Amino acid sequence: MSQSPLSYKDAGVDIDAGDALVERIKPLAKRTMREGVLAGIGGFGALFEVPKRYQEPVLVSGTDGVGTKLKLAFEWNMHDTVGIDLVAMSVNDVLVQGAEPLFFLDYFACGKLHVDTAAAVVGGIARGCEESGCALIGGETAEMPGMYPAGEYDLAGFCVGAVEKSKILTGRDVAPGDVVLGLASSGVHSNGFSLVRKCIERAEGQLPATLDGQPFRAAIMAPTRLYVKPVLATLAAHPVKALAHITGGGLLENIPRVLPEGLAAHLVKGSWPQTELFAWLQKTAAISDYEMNRTFNNGIGMVVVVAAAEAEATAATLRAQGQTVYEIGHIAPRGSGAPVEVG
Repeated sequence: MSQSPLSYKDAGVDIDAGDALVERIKPLAKRTMREGVLAGIGGFGALFEVPKRYQEPVLVSGTDGVGTKLKLAFEWNMHDTVGIDLVAMSVNDVLVQGAEPLFFLDYFACGKLHVDTAAAVVGGIARGCEESGCALIGGETAEMPGMYPAGEYDLAGFCVGAVEKSKILTGRDVAPGDVVLGLASSGVHSNGFSLVRKCIERAEGQLPATLDGQPFRAAIMAPTRLYVKPVLATLAAHPVKALAHITGGGLLENIPRVLPEGLAAHLVKGSWPQTELFAWLQKTAAISDYEMNRTFNNGIGMVVVVAAAEAEATAATLRAQGQTVYEIGHIAPRGSGAPVEVG
């Protein structure tokens, strides 16, 4: 018995939709181009030449996703900022080594490709790259029928940066008496959303209309702050000793990653304000200050460690770059205590 022919589209993969998405992406990616790009979107591989101003370049790589924040993007049909989250999670990590992000690649996977949704996501990725001075030079869109529920997708991002070998930040020079500066976050960023979603479920029907002057959903979905340009400008002007990107594990687990053995960060409770967003999360989840500082960034998205004599000038430079800066603590011998104390 003869059978009718089957096409790839019959199997659930729409090549034409993929081609249409590529055409939508190209002008977005073009806006992110910078020195070093030799070939970008459209080839089998993207080419990038390390800028010649580097004398001893060391490449720094990072990869990350957006996590379960995507579940709210699907539910609320808010797709235009999760791409910024994707970029920020990787470029901020690369920045912590003192590196300038050079280029970025993304991976977008779905069961059925909806061009408008994918274009909104990639538009956010392009904006994040543009704001970070990072070229979006490639990526992959994978349409895989049966792998994802209808209307859902997953994201992964990959960033490569460069830093002069002599300027790599390792935290090895951090010493007792150094000052800990905190740069304000824009909200929850992209960590802790499994708990955020539980809080929303618990408070269903009694959700606040606004938080911190924004509509509730906008406050929850505010994209991760991009610290690249302000911090790079500060590194060029001041002898910063260490940086810590406050992601999963919050303040309590990320700051110790850049401290030498035997030292601890003593943070002063109340030295930075708790926003309405984090106050609502803490009240709704009914959790302790300790759990807040271990689960969320709790209002501080990046930590900068400097010598006490440099603290005021460094903070002034960061503020001039548009950052909200708080002096949140100091470095001390650890003794028998925890690597981060808040009190």
